[in-house]
Amino acid sequence: MTSTPARTPVQLAAVDAPDQPAVTPALEKLYRGFEQELLVPLWTEIGDLMPAHPRSRAVPHRWQWENLLRLAEQAGEIVPVGRGGERRAIALANPGLGGRPFATPTLWAAIQYLMPGEDAPEHRHTQNAFRFVVEGSGVWTVVGGDPVPMRRGDFLPQAGWNWHAHHNATREPMAWLDGLDIPFQYGIDAQFFEFGRETISETERITPDRSRSERLWAHPGLRPLSVGSVAPGSPLLAYKWEHTDAALRDQLELEKEGYGGTVEPGHAAVRFANPHNGSDVLPTIRAEFHRVARGSETAPVRETGSSVCQVFDGSGTVTVGDTSWTVSRGDLFVVPSWQPFSVKSEAGATDSDSGALDLFRFSDAPVFEALHLDRRETLR
Repeated sequence: MTSTPARTPVQLAAVDAPDQPAVTPALEKLYRGFEQELLVPLWTEIGDLMPAHPRSRAVPHRWQWENLLRLAEQAGEIVPVGRGGERRAIALANPGLGGRPFATPTLWAAIQYLMPGEDAPEHRHTQNAFRFVVEGSGVWTVVGGDPVPMRRGDFLPQAGWNWHAHHNATREPMAWLDGLDIPFQYGIDAQFFEFGRETISETERITPDRSRSERLWAHPGLRPLSVGSVAPGSPLLAYKWEHTDAALRDQLELEKEGYGGTVEPGHAAVRFANPHNGSDVLPTIRAEFHRVARGSETAPVRETGSSVCQVFDGSGTVTVGDTSWTVSRGDLFVVPSWQPFSVKSEAGATDSDSGALDLFRFSDAPVFEALHLDRRETLR
């Protein structure tokens, strides 16, 4: 009796094409043998596996904040925040990534929503994470027992494997942006997750104006001598908006006075840094804030690695690759790897506290730099 060859996920087609072997019965037989032994010859795949430049599966895309917030509010009325669902977080799904809850192949971005008086239960995970607040206040995130206030414009990093919970101490709901490296760790099979306590203690439910981490680490240029070695990631759990705003404002004022200080005309920018050693705030995520003065336009830049941006204030036109959008407060968009990215500010006194387009950006740059795969090119 002749046995039927086992089904195999490898499927090879002999094609009549340049740089491919001639299609013959012998080649067809060879390919069937490859299929049964789960082998794939490079000559059939090199154009896809080793292209001349990055060709990301992710595509440029914009999410409008008003739509996200409206759906998050509906979820707040319907979906519980406790164990099982594990957070009321709604992830951005890039249309090029097959419906997966990934903004890019390495980055997760989600809107998280907490109702008045609610607690998000404690857990921890190896994924590095942060929170960025585009509007509202009243929620405290509790990281390792340290209650940290969350207010508009604050950036709150949290390295992996730290216990954390949230509680809303006010009578108003609050939404914010979550960023994590979930897709990256998912893709390399590195992720761990663990449930913590069902409820936090009364001593953790306090609402201090400053967290203990800020009292120790949030003093410019000063490192506490009481601290020795520090775990990966920033020990400062909140970067306050007033400091970010002042830094961006001063850069533009220095430029007007003729002393430079901006990365290009009308474009101020800062990177959030680890106060312990000056590195990125998280091992796998870089976070930046950009301010583009009204009427200014940034030069198109393309980089290896991907990023997600959220408009903090103002309005303007964003161009990613061949796609352009008008954006305003809260809108989010994706910049895939090696896609040219530029911004034109159309902000004014009516839609921006600073009179400029303020943009929060996070990326996977630390991963690419650590692997020496980083490349950057300005197109004008």
